[in-house]
Amino acid sequence: QVQLVESGGGLVQAGGSLRLSCVGSGGTFSRYVLGWFRQAPGKEREFVASISWSGGSYYAESVKGRFTISGDNGKNTAWLQINALNAEDTAVYYCAAVLRPAYSAVYYDRAGRYSYWGQGTQVTVSS
Repeated sequence: QVQLVESGGGLVQAGGSLRLSCVGSGGTFSRYVLGWFRQAPGKEREFVASISWSGGSYYAESVKGRFTISGDNGKNTAWLQINALNAEDTAVYYCAAVLRPAYSAVYYDRAGRYSYWGQGTQVTVSS
């Protein structure tokens, strides 16, 4: 069974930074797209960024320039670097994966296109 486990969330002051991690297990991650989503109270789950095994990445307009997604195939691990945090970044952050994807990372900007999900990690930004 494929499992994804996120970590790295916490309470951070506005303007600070966090690096979230997602570790995969139970599957072959040689070809994949890994996505990060977030969900704030009362809002729908929102696409943040995605990356493919080949290195291509794609970002939501709302986070472009502040967030960076990266991955290491050998470690079955992906990261989301978040800089210049603001109150609107407060949410539960989830990683998701699809193995042997048919398209590039830009296609996987919707939650329904992913097969596996982590449990989420809470990011709270204080003023």
